[in-house]
Amino acid sequence: MNTGRFKFAANFIGIFIVVSFITRIILLTVTYDQVDMSIMELLKVFSIGIFYDFVAVSYYLIVFIIYLIVVPRRIFNTTFHKIISLLIYFGVIYTVVFNGFSEYFFWEEFGKRFNFIAVDYLVYTHEVVHNILESYPIPLLLGIIFIITIIIFYYNHKKTSFHCEAFNCDMPFAKRLKIGSIYLALPLLFFIFLDKQTLTENCPNKFDQELAKNGLYSLFSAFRHNELDYDEFYKTLDETSVFKRLHVLLKRKNAAFKTNDIHDISKVVKNDGPAQHYNIVLIMVESLSAEYLGAFGDKRGLTPHLDKLAKKSLFFNNLYATGTRTVRGMEAVTLSLPPTPGRSIVKRPDCQNMNSAGFIFQKLGYENKFIYAGHGYFDNMNYFFSNNGFEVVDRFDFKDEEVTFSNVWGVCDEDLLNKVSKEADKSFAKQKPFFSFVMTTSNHRPYTYPDGKIDIPSHTGRSGGVKYTDYAIDKFFKEASKKPWFDNTIFVVVADHNGGSAGKTALPVWRYKIPLFIYAPKIIQPKVVSKLASQVDIVPTLLGILGQSYEAKFYGDDILRADHQERAFIGNYQKLGLFRNNTLTVLSPDKTVQNYKVKKQTLYSVTYTEEKPSERDINNTVSYYQSASYLYKHNLLRQ
Repeated sequence: MNTGRFKFAANFIGIFIVVSFITRIILLTVTYDQVDMSIMELLKVFSIGIFYDFVAVSYYLIVFIIYLIVVPRRIFNTTFHKIISLLIYFGVIYTVVFNGFSEYFFWEEFGKRFNFIAVDYLVYTHEVVHNILESYPIPLLLGIIFIITIIIFYYNHKKTSFHCEAFNCDMPFAKRLKIGSIYLALPLLFFIFLDKQTLTENCPNKFDQELAKNGLYSLFSAFRHNELDYDEFYKTLDETSVFKRLHVLLKRKNAAFKTNDIHDISKVVKNDGPAQHYNIVLIMVESLSAEYLGAFGDKRGLTPHLDKLAKKSLFFNNLYATGTRTVRGMEAVTLSLPPTPGRSIVKRPDCQNMNSAGFIFQKLGYENKFIYAGHGYFDNMNYFFSNNGFEVVDRFDFKDEEVTFSNVWGVCDEDLLNKVSKEADKSFAKQKPFFSFVMTTSNHRPYTYPDGKIDIPSHTGRSGGVKYTDYAIDKFFKEASKKPWFDNTIFVVVADHNGGSAGKTALPVWRYKIPLFIYAPKIIQPKVVSKLASQVDIVPTLLGILGQSYEAKFYGDDILRADHQERAFIGNYQKLGLFRNNTLTVLSPDKTVQNYKVKKQTLYSVTYTEEKPSERDINNTVSYYQSASYLYKHNLLRQ
């Protein structure tokens, strides 16, 4: 069969598999003492590996195949196009060889194929690039890769009939579509029927399993699933002892575990009545770090209205965000769960029917809405909320007349909060208590907002974004106070995460501190609460204020109770930390544990001394994070 221009694809598949095969041999060689070298095991490793190499290259070629289908033959056979095609062909060969070298160095450091750590490297580009430049002879390596690419390219282009067959073919569109569709059908079928590289589990040796994988496909899978396997990368303890200790850590006077199964953390929480059905409006503010608020000691005057609100509310001044991204805050508040390695559960494909606050409030008769200023398909938010007990109201639901200002992230905070008020009116008209989870966007780059509202011009930086949000929230409260539902509503204002995560240590504690206001002038007496707490404690605290008993698989508890567990969970994509008793215990993805004693913490810095972690700190930290990962992995956090 004359495949004509698709000779490019066929040749590239061969090159990809050969380079992947050589890479596998090299990785085997550098860890031969860790690998099962029996003939049968090696046959399994290489046969499974070739299969996944083929899967990977089918994805890799998608864009190029589409290109080969759509380019008309009058253009394809021109000299100019031949040059462009050969340059592209040279480029894709170079990237495959480059990937082989990258996998070697990644394997040397972690003993693994690409995984979510590699994804993380793509996120922290600045830090990673500088680390690589300081660690490896990059110009030399790039030169070697270039020479290898030239050799491969020259052999294929000059020593075979490839270049003649690829260009000297008058292939009609129908034939191109037929052949191209076969190529495109393969990655589609693999995507539907092939999830993770589970065939590698046929190899009992862990190094054999990694060798049998394809690095690029592993990277794609890490992007797709947004997780980092806890057991592979972090310190673990005996599973039974972990869950026994977790039950002790989660035990409270007003809560009883539902079963004796150690893997079941379902608790029946009995709160003192009488049970109330106050409305809840939870406003999660983009990037509202403690460092921006006068209530915490900042002198810039960016939050005059929130500073006054602190004196009218239950003001929690020692609360910490679990992560550095919006979806981490959403996860912590709705699921009351410590951060699991990798990306937030909100972004993962299998995040429906979780043990969510949405379902708890549904059972209490509430009408729940997730109200977002932007398009909720971003970061998988719409899917997560709509499948965990909330109705979604996002940018698509704003009428033209409801929008006075918007940018790439969504409508301005004033427009968003006006919409919140209208949605509350609808629920009130139906005589339904409501729980509105609101997510703002104005305090986000590019920091643009309507002119003339505050004394900082739009598009001049985060200070303006903070001050405008402060203005919009105050305006919302003033207008809401005229509504018939106001006196029966509890308003919550909390940040999704801190305004920045950079620091001298992997988890700079001071940056994770965020404000929490619980405001209801006819219901709640103002008070400053200085107990150490986490975002995971917010919903249990609200349910305690409501006097509502409930069943849940929460890690958090009621901050206002005397037996509240003072600790905070903080993390990023890789590091997992437990902060308690002025001590930060950090789990790293090389199975190590670090301990930092906080000597002094201010609004803008923290001073640590590193010390040997105690057995208790290790056991408690591992128990929280290992159990959370286990429960998610085994679908035990479902309703």
